[in-house]
Amino acid sequence: MIEVRELTKRFGRTVAVDGLTFHVKPGRVTGFLGPNGAGKSTTMRVVLGLDRPASGEALVSGRRYDRIRHPMREVGALLDAGAVQGGRTPLAHLSWMARANRIGRDRVVSVIEQVGLAGVARKRIAGFSLGMRQRLGIAAALLGDPAVLLLDEPVNGLDPDGVRWIRDLLRGLAAEGRTVLLSSHLMSEMELTADHLVIIGRGRLIADTPMRELTAVRDVLVRSSRAADLAAALSAAGGTVTAEDGGGLSVRGLDPTEIGDLAARHAIPLHEVTPRGASLEETYMRLTAELTGGGADR
Repeated sequence: MIEVRELTKRFGRTVAVDGLTFHVKPGRVTGFLGPNGAGKSTTMRVVLGLDRPASGEALVSGRRYDRIRHPMREVGALLDAGAVQGGRTPLAHLSWMARANRIGRDRVVSVIEQVGLAGVARKRIAGFSLGMRQRLGIAAALLGDPAVLLLDEPVNGLDPDGVRWIRDLLRGLAAEGRTVLLSSHLMSEMELTADHLVIIGRGRLIADTPMRELTAVRDVLVRSSRAADLAAALSAAGGTVTAEDGGGLSVRGLDPTEIGDLAARHAIPLHEVTPRGASLEETYMRLTAELTGGGADR
């Protein structure tokens, strides 16, 4: 588990993180969202002991990162896939990390194969694409077989097959009972990957909620050749009905099964019954609409 408790971090007069509190629980993928400058990267750096907070604390499995004896065996992280010496090969890079953390060579070979870099394991990293560097960064995060993972924009540079691979990998790791914190600006991918969301803005918590609650069904779109009769019947049953352009009806307060049963009782034909929920992107934009920010994400 990751615990962030009343965390505050300042850079000079700028407050990057402001009294932030949230928990990242094992067994699910937690998405970490916020506009540029919201404090996501700073929060992750504090969790990993790379920045010191002004107040509050960030704990991994109940301890500060700098008090974990073998950190790579407990926490895996990807913050910047480009932070690697180009003259090395993936095999040399990961072998050096393994030796420094008392991890066996067999594990190095295993993660290289797991991320799809076996064919280039002895080639210089300088010639790698961004997607290949991302795979190498993920291999480094997985090297110690950690129970906790923090990944910042891991799908950058990946092709569609790579994006799907990352999605399946993270969901599989969470299913094993690991704690997974994922930061990304790709809303469509986050909607497919995350089970839970933590949304921040200006360093403060905006939402801490299951994905299903943010994207719950808001209404049902129905179409019928007897739209007026259907609208009257739905209204009489307690539904709120609004006519839409194109002849459709927006229905709130009744679920699709209730709508279908009601139409059948009145012998009204139905041509469409479509539950509609807000997309993650729509909900995110609404939640952050009042925030103004700029500059690079800290």
